[in-house]
Amino acid sequence: MAAAPSPSVPACSDLPAAVSAFADAFVDFAVSGIFFPTFPSSSSPPPRPKTPTTFLPSLSRLVAIGDLHGDLPKSLSALRLAGLVPPSCTPDSPSASSSWAAGPTLAVQLGDILDRGGDELRLLYLLRRLSLSAESRGGAFLPILGNHEVMNVSGDFRFATPQGFQEFSAWAGWYRAGLAIKRRCGEHLDPQPRNPFLGVPKSFPGVKPEFWDGMRSRLAALRPDGPIARRFLADLPTVLVVGDSVFVHGGLLEANVEYGLERINAEVSEWIRGEGGDNARAPEYVRGRDAVVWLRRFSDGFDCDCKRLEGVLGMIPGAKRMVMGHTIQTVGINAVCSAQAVRVDVGLSRGCGNGLPEVLEINAGGTDVRVITTPPSEAWMYRKQEVEKAAAAVAEKSVEVKDGLALLVRESHGLKEVGVKA
Repeated sequence: MAAAPSPSVPACSDLPAAVSAFADAFVDFAVSGIFFPTFPSSSSPPPRPKTPTTFLPSLSRLVAIGDLHGDLPKSLSALRLAGLVPPSCTPDSPSASSSWAAGPTLAVQLGDILDRGGDELRLLYLLRRLSLSAESRGGAFLPILGNHEVMNVSGDFRFATPQGFQEFSAWAGWYRAGLAIKRRCGEHLDPQPRNPFLGVPKSFPGVKPEFWDGMRSRLAALRPDGPIARRFLADLPTVLVVGDSVFVHGGLLEANVEYGLERINAEVSEWIRGEGGDNARAPEYVRGRDAVVWLRRFSDGFDCDCKRLEGVLGMIPGAKRMVMGHTIQTVGINAVCSAQAVRVDVGLSRGCGNGLPEVLEINAGGTDVRVITTPPSEAWMYRKQEVEKAAAAVAEKSVEVKDGLALLVRESHGLKEVGVKA
């Protein structure tokens, strides 16, 4: 029988909140190298809204950044280019990289943080910490959801990379360690820590066994109500209107506006929080070819249906332009339809084009719009890397190269979504 703790030694019953906070900070730092701010109970910040924000007034400076796809160094290049983080920030200095340097700027990231790269979790942590830093300094940093976030919450990992699976495997190890720390307090913790790995398959037919742990970890983290999905994705909007600019990953059609932009944001958020159950399908308006995160009608090519776009924008009071990601623009950020359709996905990630970083800047309430491009000295570095990559590809031209999950599975064509047991 265990002896009762000495009155001079604090027990878990006295410190459950502190133990839980320590465990969370321990996991955060182990995974990302970032400490999140802690607040005394008397000065706790207001909780993040349960339903994502849909409409915001524009600040004096508005910035848009396209798809990031798991590439931390290139993402930091874009953040530096926009002046959102200090010029000296690097992937090796995560604390400096998450320090807001842009004052009263509102920055929107157009989704697709996940897939195609190996820095997905580090990016999610960095962007959330940057968002908190921006709030404390009079600015705002707001990512929105892309089709790859929706795919991952649905258990569709076709575009995940081996490095991405390894990153989630490492996260799972640290997360389990954090759970073990919390369980030392037993019944004194309220709420009790939930084990996200319960009900998740341990084997995946068709996938090489060495990747099973990565698959299981990714599924536990990103399924509806998974700890990463709930913390980093559930409160992100699918559509965001800032002043006269509409931000959406794929695009909007008339039916989307009629259904209600706030309603779309609320329903997608509820799905990610698991309110429909672990295996609930994604809401209709983020599934399918014409879904708001999949649409390419206004972002693919230069012969767009401008009249239809004008009609869609006319349904949103005050809207003058739709800013989209999703479709890689090999010519860089550009606009069509009298600048009513602005396309900002430059294929930045090394796993998806390795394009030169560019960002869109909107000043003076929408009257001054410009593109900030990579300086020539930095552009030379990227072009040199592309030449070296092409030379390596020629040297290995006899080897079949597969992307994403195709690298891991024997027959991937039938692999769509992975379910979990309730």
